[in-house]
Amino acid sequence: MESTNRKDKPSIDAWLKEAKEHPNCSQEGMFLVHNGIVRETPKAQVREGIDNGSSVVGMTFDYDDEKVNAATEEAYKMPGIYYIRTWLNKGELKVGDDIMYVLIGGDIRPHVIDALQFLVSKIKNECVIEVEQQIKR
Repeated sequence: MESTNRKDKPSIDAWLKEAKEHPNCSQEGMFLVHNGIVRETPKAQVREGIDNGSSVVGMTFDYDDEKVNAATEEAYKMPGIYYIRTWLNKGELKVGDDIMYVLIGGDIRPHVIDALQFLVSKIKNECVIEVEQQIKR
């Protein structure tokens, strides 16, 4: 399957450079990056242990920009969080393609880990539509 994603993926190096030049950078003690990619193993198998004998060959992916922005604003309200960047892909993706990047900057490790977990979960559970394309193994 050829990838037909519609957005150029960002440079994490550029994001980090930008974050370190942000007015809040003196408050930040760490950054965490999440890079979700399309995997061959179906979500039901990974999350629920249900193996239907299929492999993922691609995914149709879309998202609601307003919901992502609202989720990001919620994450900014968490203790110690000073910087967030998100990028989500869109379209027909193949195994190995990037689905999303999330960068969180904050004061201490527990705050940043909590915010990253919160935001990625919120995006995946409430903001996106993803349909795996599977074939039998």
